[in-house]
Amino acid sequence: MKMFLPLMAMLLLCGFATADNHEKHAHPDTSDWPSLFKDDLSNAVKPDGVWTAEDGVFTASEDQAIWSERDFDNFILDLEFKMGPGANSGVAIYCSDIDNWIPNSLEVQIQDDKADKWKDGAPNWRCGGIFGHLAPTKQAGKAAGEWNRYTITCKDSQVDVVLNGEHVASMDMRKYTSAKKNPDGSDVPPWLSKPAAELPTKGRIGFQGKHAGAPIWFKNIKVKELD
Repeated sequence: MKMFLPLMAMLLLCGFATADNHEKHAHPDTSDWPSLFKDDLSNAVKPDGVWTAEDGVFTASEDQAIWSERDFDNFILDLEFKMGPGANSGVAIYCSDIDNWIPNSLEVQIQDDKADKWKDGAPNWRCGGIFGHLAPTKQAGKAAGEWNRYTITCKDSQVDVVLNGEHVASMDMRKYTSAKKNPDGSDVPPWLSKPAAELPTKGRIGFQGKHAGAPIWFKNIKVKELD
């Protein structure tokens, strides 16, 4: 015990065991958080006949998104998702136009990175990153068919992503001033035609449907608004 205490003190001084570091990698207790959607999706904005809910699990039969009824600005979004083989989907945040959402929001990427068809894709297309802008720091997504967990914290222009207990992305939107190049020199896909720095930091929360021919499932979608 006498040796343990000095060791912990050294770790704290070096930054390896700080409370802040632990919080960045931990998923929150969401037991008292409100659900974003009702179990029957009656409070969601969605196309008819596409999204269905069963036993708290939401899925789509087509590539059409589902949206929150209202805007959110500062918040923590926590959810679980499961991919079909080869899936490519995403969580949209700060969306200011749900009819033309792709250039008018940020997308936290969901992708089956283990699928052959994505193996040569750009790093900023990988699961856990901010699609087209920021690659995840590590590959923390699970295999198709397994449940994953996201905690996405949005505070003004700062967006942080925890995937399966790993802090995989931290983005300051103010630094993304070009619609063609990211701060690290990587290319922005041409369909993301607005610089992230110019996007509002308030908007709808949405989920992409069955994209790239592979299904996607969501559950336990909860949100906590921040001051």
